[in-house]
Amino acid sequence: MNRRSFLERSFLGTLAAASAARAMADALPPVRAITEGPRFHWFGYYDKLQFDPTSRFALGASNDFQHRLVTAGDTMTLGMVDLEDGDKWIELGSTNAWSWHQTCMLQWLPGSRDEVIWNDRQGSRFVSHILNVRTREKRTLPRAIYCVSPDARWALCNDFARSASMRPETGYMGGTDPYAAELAPAKSGIWRMDLKTGGQELILSLADLVKIPLTQGDWSGMKQYIDHILIAPDGKRFSFLQRWGQGIGTGFFTRMCTADAHGKALRVIDESGQASHYNWRDPETLMLWTNHPSHGTIWYLIHEPTVKFEVLDAERMNQNGHNSFFRGGRWIASDTAPDKERKQHEYLYDTKTRRKIELGAFYSAPEYKGIWRCDTTPRVSPDARKLIFDSPHDGVGRQMYLIDISEIVG
Repeated sequence: MNRRSFLERSFLGTLAAASAARAMADALPPVRAITEGPRFHWFGYYDKLQFDPTSRFALGASNDFQHRLVTAGDTMTLGMVDLEDGDKWIELGSTNAWSWHQTCMLQWLPGSRDEVIWNDRQGSRFVSHILNVRTREKRTLPRAIYCVSPDARWALCNDFARSASMRPETGYMGGTDPYAAELAPAKSGIWRMDLKTGGQELILSLADLVKIPLTQGDWSGMKQYIDHILIAPDGKRFSFLQRWGQGIGTGFFTRMCTADAHGKALRVIDESGQASHYNWRDPETLMLWTNHPSHGTIWYLIHEPTVKFEVLDAERMNQNGHNSFFRGGRWIASDTAPDKERKQHEYLYDTKTRRKIELGAFYSAPEYKGIWRCDTTPRVSPDARKLIFDSPHDGVGRQMYLIDISEIVG
């Protein structure tokens, strides 16, 4: 091949690659920013109701700093975006109890078009507020919530001060852990709180959990705490991650368990030590990223009553992420950690056709790392037409973005 032919072929190859890249970009669904600077905006985790039942209003949080630990004096502003009125930001309140990954558990009460709930701090005590966004009537409950039951009658609560001493990305600063010196206290664990009366009961203690011996590993000398509590779609059982370690930055081990709505009928689901993100598909099925002897580290569907593990899709679903189901469990929305180019991928997976559909890849600068990283956690609207995620890819700090998925899911 002579030099001219080589150059022509190289040019055509480059042109074809560029055309293919443009075609791929054109095939992706439209994305729009629904918040803007100079303040930063995000929502956080994937297991909360960001949208109201009409899919018009989307909740969010706002602050004026990034890239450092949260302190007890840091206040976060809360609001909602009107997606049918030029993405107008409507302020709702503020909080001094929040984390980078899950903000303040801000969410709509299930089934309500009017009421939202979030956590706050009064002195050294963590509480929660329920606000009617129309009348602005607000009432305060005596404990901070972790998750709300499907009928919005009760919530499960965690010890956020204890979590802060182990994983600041999910705990709250400014609180007091009276049992900080105890590895597995009998008076700390998971509480159930009535959302009408504020009545509360410790239904499962850390001391209860360590009475169930490990079949592998050793937690001697390590501090126990609770993370990632989720209530099953029918409200009859809940799941949680029992974790233990030696403190911030030292790593941790995990055992996943479930129990009935009153903390009884405890069942160990996974004790590989590596259970990670998960969600309920239906009242009997969990989707969990973990390391299982059958197929190693991958996504599993678990039949909760029998603890039977089944690989979801080893070929296509092989990266950890923040997973949620919609459209009756047929569709999964998830994301990835930054790849080698520091791009986080947003995608959908159709369990019926076994298709994985890319929604976009979004750059996360190196300073978004560790405790203050910005995960692209997807949250799907009740009408299954919209998906919102948080990202810093536009270079204006973390903001919220909306993807139109209506043509994909039908």
